[in-house]
Amino acid sequence: MTRDRIYGLSDWNGKKFTVIDTGGFVEGSDDIFEKEIRSQVKIAIEEATSIIFMVDVTTGITDLDDEVAKMLRKTDKDVFLAVNKVDNNSRMLEANDFWSLGFENTFFLSSLTGSGSGELLDAMAEKLADEEPPMDQMPKFAILGRPNVGKSSLVNALLGEDRNIVTDIAGTTRDSIHSKYTKFGKEFMIIDTAGIRKKAKVHEDLEFYSVMRAIKSLDEADVCILMIDAQTGIEAQDMSIFRLAIKRNKGIVVLVNKWDLVQKETNTARDFEKELRIKLAPFNDVPIVFISALEKQRIFKGIELGLEVYENRSRKIKTSELNELMLTIIENTPPPAYRGRLIKIKYVTQLPTYFPAFAFFCNSPKHIKLPYRNFLENKLRENFEFTGVPIGVYFRSK
Repeated sequence: MTRDRIYGLSDWNGKKFTVIDTGGFVEGSDDIFEKEIRSQVKIAIEEATSIIFMVDVTTGITDLDDEVAKMLRKTDKDVFLAVNKVDNNSRMLEANDFWSLGFENTFFLSSLTGSGSGELLDAMAEKLADEEPPMDQMPKFAILGRPNVGKSSLVNALLGEDRNIVTDIAGTTRDSIHSKYTKFGKEFMIIDTAGIRKKAKVHEDLEFYSVMRAIKSLDEADVCILMIDAQTGIEAQDMSIFRLAIKRNKGIVVLVNKWDLVQKETNTARDFEKELRIKLAPFNDVPIVFISALEKQRIFKGIELGLEVYENRSRKIKTSELNELMLTIIENTPPPAYRGRLIKIKYVTQLPTYFPAFAFFCNSPKHIKLPYRNFLENKLRENFEFTGVPIGVYFRSK
C-alpha cells in the first residue's frame, strides 16, 4: 500500500524524531512501481539516523529477508530488527529463529496490540542525539490538484532530487509526503498530496484513503498551492478543491502547470488568467503563476508568492488604523437601511484568529446583507495586503 516515503513526527523519552515509512522492498522485480519503491527505500536508508528492519514471524525468514539483511549489514548505522506479529507464546518461540540474521538489536513485538514497541523505542531513543527544532513551526505548503497534474514533479524540481515517485500513470502518489525545503535562505515544509478526484470516480479503497489523506494535508497546511493543467483548464474538481481551501481559511496560490505545452499567441496568458479569475469569483484576489514543473519555469516565483501569502495570512492591523480608515469608508457608504431603520456601524476590530477576521459592531447586525459584507471585504483588500487569503467579516451587536 505504501509507495513513497511517509514522514511523521514522534517523540519518546524526551527525544523528538521523524519516522519514515517506506514501501515494501522487492528485489529484482520489473514492475514500474516496485522498481521505484526499491529506489525510495535506498534513499530512506541513506538519510536515516537509525533503521528499523521489520520482518514477519508468520512467514519465517524468507529469501528476501536474507537479501535485505545483507544490504543492511553494509551500513554503519544502527539497525533494529523488529519481528512483527509476535502476539502469543507459540509465536514467541518461532521468533527466536530471527536471531540467526545476526542483528544485536532484535525485538519481538506486535504492531496490532503495541506489545514490545516500548522496548524498541527505548533502545532507539538512547541512540538519538538531542532534538532539533520541530518541523511544524515552519510554514507549510500543501500541493493540491487533480491526479497527474504534476504535483510530485513540482516537489522534485524544487528539492532538486527525486523525492517522490513520478510516472505518467495517474494516481501514483497515494499518501501525503512531507518534504523540508531549506535553500536560498528560505525554510518551509512542502506537503505533496495524492490527486483528489470526484467521489463518483473513487472506486478502490486505496484511492479513497489517498483522498482522505490529501484533505487532511489541506487541514494541516498554512497555504494551499492549487495546481491546474494548462491543457485542460480549470475544471469542476479544481473548483471543489479551491472552495475547500477557502472554507478552511487557507492561503491560496494557483499554479497553471504544463504551460510549455500550450500554443501561445500575444495575449494567451492574459486571456487565460482573465477567464480563470471569472471562475474563481467572488474570491479572485489570488496569485496566479504560469509554470512548467518539467522545465522548471517560474516554479520559484510560485514559492515566493506562497511565502507572501503566508505573511498576509498572519498580518495584524492596528485597531486605531483600522477604525480611522474603515469608519470613514462606512460613513461615506453606509449600509442600506432595513425597513426605514438606519444601521450604524460604530467600531471595528481584528479578531485574534489564525487567519484575518474582522468584527464590525453595529446596532442591527442580522440585517446587514451579503452585498455590503462583500463591499467591506473588498475595501479591506484594497487598503491592506491580504492577497491570496480568505477574510472573515462578522457583524456583532455593539
